[in-house]
Order: sequence, then structure tokens, then C-alpha cells
Amino acid sequence: NTKTSLLRQKLFSLTMGDCMKFRPCIDLHEGTVKQIVGSTLAEGAKPTENFAAILPAHEFAEMFKRDGLKGGHVIALGEGNEEAMMSAIKAYPGGLQIGGGGKPPHAEKGV
Repeated sequence: NTKTSLLRQKLFSLTMGDCMKFRPCIDLHEGTVKQIVGSTLAEGAKPTENFAAILPAHEFAEMFKRDGLKGGHVIALGEGNEEAMMSAIKAYPGGLQIGGGGKPPHAEKGV
């Protein structure tokens, strides 16, 4: 019945809402926001891509900021991501952390 359904929804919201939060993530590969099959990422090999975005990294960061999504990270998968990584960090100061291949001096700029 409707009353039971609403009670279940409320209970789920109370229990899951307190322990689960969406953490935004921007994965960068060759300067592009991508989702790749992790097991295919190996030095010298072309990884299998599930998705490659047409939007630059900083636009994803701006969306996360606009939507109030905090505690996310930017992951650099390999070389050639420094410019895109820094553009995302600058677009959402305090909202994203650097992870993955963030190396000095770029990692120091994100601190």
C-alpha cells in the first residue's frame, strides 16, 4: 500500500542518506575526461575507453561546484594531464583533490 511504500522510502532515505554520499570524480587520460577499463591501462599500450567526454575537465568541475558536490578528486591517468588537471582544480577551489598521477610541481599547486 502507499503508506508502507512511503515509510520504506523514508527509512531508506534516513539510513542510506547518512552513510552514502556521491563523490565526484574527473579521470583524465591524455588531457581528456575519460572512463577507461582499468585493467587495460598499461604503460605503452592503448587502453580501452568506455567513454571520452567532449567537455573539458574544468566544465565538469564547474558543474560539481554549481551542484554543491564536494569531496571529489581529479585523477591523472598517465602523462599529458597537467593543464586539464589544474584547470579543474582552479574551477572548483577546495572542492576537488588531486589523485593519481599528480606529480610535483603540479601537485604542489593544487595544495
